Amino acid sequence: MKKNLFSTKLFLIISFALLSFSCKDDDEVTGTQRYKEPPVLLSSIPATGGTVSFTDNTIRLIFDREVTVVNLGMVSVNNAIISGSSISGDTLTFTLDGIDEKTQYTLTITKGAIKGVPGLLNQEDITLSFNTGEAPALTKTLAMPNASAQANNVFNFLLENYRNKIISGSMARVNWNTDEADRVYRWTGKYPAINTFDFVHLYASPTNWIDYSNTTVAENWWNNKGLISIMWHWNVPIEGTSNFGFYYTGKNNGEGETSFDITKAVQDGTDENKIIKADLDKVATHLLALQAKGIPVIWRPLHEAAGGWFWWGAKDANSYKALWILMFDTFKAKGINNLIWVWTTETNDNSWYPGDAYVDIIGRDIYNKKDAAAIYKEYLSIRKTYPGKMVTLSECGNVANISQQWSANAKWSWYMPWYDYNATDESEHSHATKAFWTDAFASDKVITRDQMPSLK
Repeated sequence: MKKNLFSTKLFLIISFALLSFSCKDDDEVTGTQRYKEPPVLLSSIPATGGTVSFTDNTIRLIFDREVTVVNLGMVSVNNAIISGSSISGDTLTFTLDGIDEKTQYTLTITKGAIKGVPGLLNQEDITLSFNTGEAPALTKTLAMPNASAQANNVFNFLLENYRNKIISGSMARVNWNTDEADRVYRWTGKYPAINTFDFVHLYASPTNWIDYSNTTVAENWWNNKGLISIMWHWNVPIEGTSNFGFYYTGKNNGEGETSFDITKAVQDGTDENKIIKADLDKVATHLLALQAKGIPVIWRPLHEAAGGWFWWGAKDANSYKALWILMFDTFKAKGINNLIWVWTTETNDNSWYPGDAYVDIIGRDIYNKKDAAAIYKEYLSIRKTYPGKMVTLSECGNVANISQQWSANAKWSWYMPWYDYNATDESEHSHATKAFWTDAFASDKVITRDQMPSLK
């Protein structure tokens, strides 16, 4: 009996040992095999052949194991730029810049670019093809009711050219002139299509140095097929003085600063409200004068509000929006119907947006940014936030060339460099050099004034 019991125990021990060795060998074989194989792509977002929104600029690849990128330079996508990558275990994510609508893209991971962990380098190219969908439809009706025929003509022209071509623009030197456009003409032999004026000195007009009631300069530009844009650095009284300013207290090193309170300005009956309404009445007379002559205006008031440096943006978003709507309703009541309303975003400031019913176009002011891909990111972000609106580079200075921006897919409606602060040097410019303009006008995507149709 003891002998049989011993034999049974011995058999069990030997069997267990053999089973253990057998399992160990299988594990080692499996692990060794994985080390001898490249990573296998299991799935992707988007899926191969899928269609995604043009605003979705990320690609996720899921492999059968953890992976690492050996050489990012060996990963590419046609007609776009890979601006970033990240790895989380078995998932490899790429961020793309320059994605356009209604386009087919192919991401290619060249042989030897990635490696399995464990495993080998990918032994052949890995490709993923996908399509982008069409952008949401743009609003094709102006916000102002009963818009004039000329305003509709200009708006339709902007719509027709949006993302197909970009319209060139220049800024008046300070207020009511075409000095900058004239300089561009001397440099290139062509005029920009848009000239932007500024009602910055409304408080002083009419005087012997500024008189907005004399519309000759605007008439001449319009009669030569140019487009008229007007902005308004809204000067208000500086308390305790006879001076005026538009910067809020503490925002401009003590120069031209005012503590004018927008929260009071939008309250009926306050002194600030009376000042605001008087200014609106005054500026309305100049807009009506242009309207009477059949001149439409791309109107960009109350810009850069969320930046907080101007009095109209120094307090809260609700007061700002109330002022915008007060202006809109005041002009509407006066029968002004020649305006195309442009609101300027500082990005990530949607709480300041007056609303689709009061805005036709979204503007962005960009300075000191030479990276076209970074500019495109701003452009794309704005398009995502306001998908039904055209987007324009409403001000710029010292930025990437227009050809570079266009190649990066920052396809603004128009661009407008700021004026030169030191106009005595003909060969240089504080915001847009001769080389900048030469580059722009060399592109068949840029519309100059001589290429403009009559929009009367």
